[in-house]
Amino acid sequence: MRERPSVFEKWSEALRDGRWLKSLRASRFARRMSDAMLALDGWIDSSIYESGQNGKAGFEAFAMFMDRFHVSGLKRVGVELACEGLTLGVFGGILALALAVPAFQQTSDDWLKKQDLAVTFLDRFGQEVGRRGIRHDDAVPFDELPRNLIQAVISTEDRRFFDHFGIDIIGTMRALAVNTRASGVVQGGSSLTQQLAKNLFLSNERTVERKVNEAFLALWLESHLSKRQILGLYLDRAYLGAGTFGVQAASEFYFGKSVRDLSLPEAAMVAGLFKAPTKYAPHINLPAARARANDVLNNMVDAGYLSAGQIYAAQRNPATPVDRQRGSSPDWYLDWAFNEIKGMAAAGKFGDERVLTVRLALDPNIQRHSEETIENQLREFGPAYHAKQAATVIMDPTGAVRTIVGGRDYGGSQFNRATDALRQPGSSFKPFVYLTALMSGRFHPSTMISGASLCIGNYCPHNFKNESAGQIPLVTALMKSLNTVAIRLSIEVGDAVPGASNVFSRAKSGRAKIIATAKRLGVTTPLEDTVSLPLGADDVNVMEMASAYAGFANGGKRVIPYAAISISNGRGDIIYRHDRDAPAPQQVVDAKAVAELNWMLHQNVLGGTGRRAALENHEAAGKTGTTNGYKDAWFDGFTGNYVAAVWFGNDDDSPMKDMTGGTLPAATWHEIMTYAHQNVDPKPIFGVPLSTPGVRVAAVPPSDNATPAEPNIRPATLSKNTTEALGAIESSIQIVRMGRTVTKADLDGRSVARVDQSNGVRIINLR
Repeated sequence: MRERPSVFEKWSEALRDGRWLKSLRASRFARRMSDAMLALDGWIDSSIYESGQNGKAGFEAFAMFMDRFHVSGLKRVGVELACEGLTLGVFGGILALALAVPAFQQTSDDWLKKQDLAVTFLDRFGQEVGRRGIRHDDAVPFDELPRNLIQAVISTEDRRFFDHFGIDIIGTMRALAVNTRASGVVQGGSSLTQQLAKNLFLSNERTVERKVNEAFLALWLESHLSKRQILGLYLDRAYLGAGTFGVQAASEFYFGKSVRDLSLPEAAMVAGLFKAPTKYAPHINLPAARARANDVLNNMVDAGYLSAGQIYAAQRNPATPVDRQRGSSPDWYLDWAFNEIKGMAAAGKFGDERVLTVRLALDPNIQRHSEETIENQLREFGPAYHAKQAATVIMDPTGAVRTIVGGRDYGGSQFNRATDALRQPGSSFKPFVYLTALMSGRFHPSTMISGASLCIGNYCPHNFKNESAGQIPLVTALMKSLNTVAIRLSIEVGDAVPGASNVFSRAKSGRAKIIATAKRLGVTTPLEDTVSLPLGADDVNVMEMASAYAGFANGGKRVIPYAAISISNGRGDIIYRHDRDAPAPQQVVDAKAVAELNWMLHQNVLGGTGRRAALENHEAAGKTGTTNGYKDAWFDGFTGNYVAAVWFGNDDDSPMKDMTGGTLPAATWHEIMTYAHQNVDPKPIFGVPLSTPGVRVAAVPPSDNATPAEPNIRPATLSKNTTEALGAIESSIQIVRMGRTVTKADLDGRSVARVDQSNGVRIINLR
């Protein structure tokens, strides 16, 4: 009997003969779906057509509307310019906002309270040396200031002060025109508000960035303070010479009276100090001060405050200041110390105390002599070298700063070149390279190294005056300040990276180690990893170089430079002591390697590029530095008692004339340190005993073009190879006396035939 076919079989048979398709088409569902799809297609077509028609009609309506605004000819030019101006304005506003952010970051909700510190500074001996802060000298309220003084200042410094919004556009344009005609800076374009912004928040560095920040901060001050408040802060904050800040302090110093009691000629003389305090200070140059006061009186007439008849008596009877001795104030030091105090106050170290007395590490005698030495050197030798500025920092090996000279004339420029200027250190950076090599354990002062030329890619450094050298001891390479050896060391201390170029990878790795060494010792400015970094091509400042060299002097401990020894509040209670509250210096590099480096730097002073820095009764160590184009010249060095860094250069980065670190900087260092060490018991340099006989390690001419400091240096009368061989022997003997046996590797293949330790002396015989 035949079985009934299954459903699957029925569908399979239907698919084979096509009956399923005919059945599906004939069904009601299929007809409904077909009608729906046709309706959808018609709706889509009609919608697209209607949208196109509506769009066309809308565009025609828009075109007809815009035709009403159609312009041609000159009107069209104006419209185009307006559109371009609007576009540029939008982008300009975005750029201005970006530039304003750094300026506004320097303000805070309590900025005026932070500026309200009243600090009295004492030197290390307890004598008052100056004051800083808005409330010092019991500032006189604005309402009690003489009208003549206010009018004299406004008519001379900013005649449109009460009319502008913080930036005097007219005055700026006038100053630009006058300066352009004179081909120099004759008039200043800064408004009084801008000058206050600089005094409150910025440094005196002459850069575009500072001027931009100054402009934005002036606008910020105008929006937060009244004109009277701005003028009052300015009169109480400006530097007016002789270490005085504010009109009250200036009145007391120059005339022995309160500012409330100033006469018209005295007010004019005080108002004349704002432009150039040192130049027009009456206790320094009375004729210049009186001439300037006469200009101020004429300005008051031009501004409409007084008539010619009213100033006649003042011109006929000029002001006479009280008899003051011509003295100096350590203003660069006090500015730096005040910033230190403000930072400590912001960190909450003083609580709510606002009136402070700070005892400094400042030595006023060394400070005064350093200022005089720099001025004398620049006056006598500056024109020949085309050098206009210099700076120096002197500190103890513990970090206590004794002296800061930030430039030639504080009255002419308060910009502190010792703490704020970034300059290339040149070869004075090389001790970080040599120390890194010594810490590797593969190098020692007597290790022989090639001074021949080399290249890293396209970079091929040359020595001073293209001097070449063969195999020489490491100490001799440092004494001759060979650039090729510094680059070679940066390669040798590096680690090779598998799969990378051996020279490039090792040089990069070596530079990273050198940067780490410099940072550990206190170089805080970011160092860019460039192929010329071992030669001192990155920027640093004088203060951090002095602090890093202090790490050499103290045996490898990092020190943080400080000014405040102790701080008392207004009631006389000591609220801070550095020896109690500050962290102790930490050992950051290997002491044995530092000892070897110090001995090498000592030899550099005895017979290398730093010969002019040698002291008569004290052992000294240090390194010269000269940058490309003679833009910077340095000498950084130390004794067992003091560390000092000296820099010479120009603010506009213009080159000097053949000045090297071994010339004027080393001579200046010698002059300052000789004075500083008077009546001071000598302390040994770490790694260099006081009994060191002063052996000249290598009798070769130094590459830094310095005149020998002593006449008894052995002349290089032998052949070059013989001289270098004798230098190697002498170096080895000296190092052995330091307590380390010379190895075969140290002498680069020269066999050590015998080491005889009889009689306590090691005798080295070379084959």
